[in-house]
Amino acid sequence: MIYLLRHGETAWNIAGRFQGRKDSPLTQRGIEQTDQVGKRLAREIHGREKTFEIQVSPLGRALETAARITRSIPLPTKEEPRLMEVTVGAWDGMTHFEIDMEYPEALVGANPFDWFFRSPDGETFDDVCLRVTEWLLDISGPTIAISHGLTGRIIRGIYLGLSRREMLELPVPQDGFYRLDRGVADFIE
Repeated sequence: MIYLLRHGETAWNIAGRFQGRKDSPLTQRGIEQTDQVGKRLAREIHGREKTFEIQVSPLGRALETAARITRSIPLPTKEEPRLMEVTVGAWDGMTHFEIDMEYPEALVGANPFDWFFRSPDGETFDDVCLRVTEWLLDISGPTIAISHGLTGRIIRGIYLGLSRREMLELPVPQDGFYRLDRGVADFIE
């Protein structure tokens, strides 16, 4: 069983910047989201919490989220690089407008879900799928995973056996978490 969380809202989420491997801090709303998610998750796993391991992306916004989650679920965290957000290389930290200005024509024909993989020096979809698949295969017991929007989509998509398009169109809420169990991904608000 995996409980998959996305970090709380960040300043760059509000600004429309794709963070990739760069960081911005949680907003006040992001802090509140994280605290509420931590309390809900603690209720969800009550009595079983000691059977869980917490794995977290080593990026700042995920670590900040993990620090707040462990206030409700006092378990040690383990940094897991395979949970990091997809990097779009030189586009990390940029908005669509900035990408259009600096890389004319790069996003022509892209849709809101596949533009991430058009960066000339970012990760490929296949590379991300490989690292996520390896991580899923290495899970050996109940796990709480704290990751990111795009990586979280791909984790759920691989877990559910979805197509690329279906994966990339999955929602990425920050005010709940997903329970991945027995081939099903349920959203818990």
